[in-house]
Amino acid sequence: MSDVLSQSEIDALLYAIRTGEIDPASEQRDHDQPRVRVYDFRRAMRFSKDHLRVLRRMHEHFCRLLTSHLSGQLRSVPQIQVESVDQVPYDEFIRSIPPLTVLQLYDMHPLEGRMVMEMNPQVVFAMLDKYMGGDSAGPYRVRELTDIEVILFRRLFEQMPSILAEAWKTVIDLDPAFVSLESNPQFLQLTTPNETVLVVTISLRVGETSGLINLCIPHATIEPVLSKLSNRYYMDPAFQRGKRQVNDELRAKLLSVPVDVRVELGQADLTVREILDLCEGDTIVLRQTIRDPALVYVDGRPAFWGSVGKRNRVYAVKIVGQWEADADRG
Repeated sequence: MSDVLSQSEIDALLYAIRTGEIDPASEQRDHDQPRVRVYDFRRAMRFSKDHLRVLRRMHEHFCRLLTSHLSGQLRSVPQIQVESVDQVPYDEFIRSIPPLTVLQLYDMHPLEGRMVMEMNPQVVFAMLDKYMGGDSAGPYRVRELTDIEVILFRRLFEQMPSILAEAWKTVIDLDPAFVSLESNPQFLQLTTPNETVLVVTISLRVGETSGLINLCIPHATIEPVLSKLSNRYYMDPAFQRGKRQVNDELRAKLLSVPVDVRVELGQADLTVREILDLCEGDTIVLRQTIRDPALVYVDGRPAFWGSVGKRNRVYAVKIVGQWEADADRG
């Protein structure tokens, strides 16, 4: 039943109340009772709906980049699109993929951990067939890749690290790297069995052959950038540039602001009469010695200790330390 009742449904509900078929008081009591929601601790929800929406947009961009790359390699336009973005236990993901498949393992530096891209063997053989000038008609016999096919497959996806980096650049500057190519998921130890992983399911169609690509990333790998996986951060241009860039711009502007710097060589106590009697050639004896540090003022505020000397026959002050109020008073 929809949330908005039709007129006939409203009339039937009022008739049931009048005839006593429905007791409003009991319905209210049932509504007031606390509702218990079943929660499976083995299937922890680590990603919010907002996170999943942003991750979907990111991987839709990933699909566009991959389509552009494969179009040039295969000399035809494959159909690639995101089908779902979900979070499941790692053990469930491993059990959901076939025992003989194609697995690419990538390092996600500077993030900790790795990402795996699982590809249906049918689309892998279709791409290799198309890459070598075939018609990619299929279906193909499922088997492990030969040594020559591994070389061709690696060449076909050698730009994958840069595609991943481009898809994630609005969130973090990734430097992905290819680690290994596997065929048996049981040998893949990406994380613990109960750990929550992000699974992005992508459909790929090459010619008459279609299949799925699954990207699996552990929650622990994405956790450091979860705060950036929000619509505001992803859509707002100011956030896309990143706080670091904004801070660099502010720093550059502040560094170009001129400030007044002066050095206090020392201090002396004189009476008014002594000041009035001063004339050219007189010497004022300071309380400091030549070995004592001089105080450097920046815009009228003490900031550094300096050592007075010469550089290239010009009087100069060498900064020897930072001024601290407590140490100065002591």
